[in-house]
Amino acid sequence: MTDGVASGLVGARELAGGLVQAGGGQVRCVLLYGSHLHGTSPNRYSAYDFIVLVDDYRAFYSALKNSGNLRGSVRLISTMAHILPPNVIAYSPEEDTGRVAKCNVVTRNHLERALGPRPKDHYLLSRLVQRMAVIWVASDEDREWVEAVMAGARARVLMWMAPYLTEPVNADGLGRRILEVCYRGEFRPEATDRHKHTYEAQTDHFLEVLGPVLSNAEQQGIMIAEEGRYRLTAPSSTWETLRWQLHFMRSKVRMGIRTLKHTVTFEEWLPYIVRKAERHSGQEIKLTWLERRFPLLFLWPRAITFFLSRPKKDLRQ
Repeated sequence: MTDGVASGLVGARELAGGLVQAGGGQVRCVLLYGSHLHGTSPNRYSAYDFIVLVDDYRAFYSALKNSGNLRGSVRLISTMAHILPPNVIAYSPEEDTGRVAKCNVVTRNHLERALGPRPKDHYLLSRLVQRMAVIWVASDEDREWVEAVMAGARARVLMWMAPYLTEPVNADGLGRRILEVCYRGEFRPEATDRHKHTYEAQTDHFLEVLGPVLSNAEQQGIMIAEEGRYRLTAPSSTWETLRWQLHFMRSKVRMGIRTLKHTVTFEEWLPYIVRKAERHSGQEIKLTWLERRFPLLFLWPRAITFFLSRPKKDLRQ
């Protein structure tokens, strides 16, 4: 473990502890993922990426409101959570001016559904197949449940990846392809090759997880091993291919809607997005007065131009 990763874990645990206390006993588990876990060059503006498992949305947001850590309407934010989970909120204690946690808040039922065999979109699944660290948990039972749900989701990756495996792969090749497919299924500000650096930061995780997946697929007759690589015994059916293509199309649409939802749930969302775009593009972004004052009306042309002109190589490696 590098000094950067160790420092990231310490900071994450401190933030998680404050969030748990502010959450009024509703938090069951906090998971850390992303740059602060991988050590992929986070800077002082980089948020800590959390998955926060809670018992009840309304009770959790009410507790945050009462503790001064939520400005929006509890009723509105809770309703949004039920319609399109998870909500993404920012948590930054007043006494901590430098750190912020980007919290994906989800209940047990919604997490289980999102990681199950028929997910409504790929948002949580694409994150939870990656390396995760449990940085706070209420009980051993909660830890066991979360780890079992994640293990089940990772064991089923071939279900949705099969249509995209046109050539034989080993665990390394499968992991790289998984992140490529997941990144394509979202609107992201990073360069188009960012998935490569994300994979390289957690290669050992994917090799450990995906090696058994391929071996089990061979035992079940789904794949055939040839010279250290595995190929499907039969290509995906037209129906299965269409099903997962439509799944990723739907996931991208829901990602766009979810981004709009951030404007309500995520405080200071505009500066956060601008800083993230600047970090990954290496370009300074100066918003006009109209873009800052009415971003939902006037920021669209710039956003579209930015996505279309993203660099092919990530400058933040």
